[in-house]
Amino acid sequence: MYTLHSKQKLPISLEKAWEFFSDPKNLNTITPDSMKFQTLSGDERKMFAGQIIHYKISPFSGITMEWVTEISHVKENEFFVDEQRFGPYKFWHHKHFFKEIDGGVEMEDIVHYKVPYGIIGTLLHPIVIRPKLNEIFAFRKKKLIELFGEFDSTNAKNQP
Repeated sequence: MYTLHSKQKLPISLEKAWEFFSDPKNLNTITPDSMKFQTLSGDERKMFAGQIIHYKISPFSGITMEWVTEISHVKENEFFVDEQRFGPYKFWHHKHFFKEIDGGVEMEDIVHYKVPYGIIGTLLHPIVIRPKLNEIFAFRKKKLIELFGEFDSTNAKNQP
């Protein structure tokens, strides 16, 4: 089992962050174009517990796969969890946390995942799988800065 942990601060309100991330249609916006992300179903409504989202991705050139996730837990303006039901990983559990901070919002992602294909997957993890996940999260951070601006901690008030 592996863990990926990411935090990002944005100069927007908690409500605006939640509005953006709770709309499954915005997944395409924060996914690299090279992955050819396409939602097949499940993005008709704002996020809710039990929602099934079915999409197609191409993690590597020439390889296309379908991925089905379920939004298993939602607490508005605080967190949501998506879990893979079918897809490229043996296990995928992604927690998204949102916290209001001085000057904006802090978003935290914690992903627990297990790679498929036994020893082959384990060998591929450090040279193919983990770098690809890092690339996806780096793209997302950059895209969110383009969309919402960069957090400036010098303008945030000091907390007591």
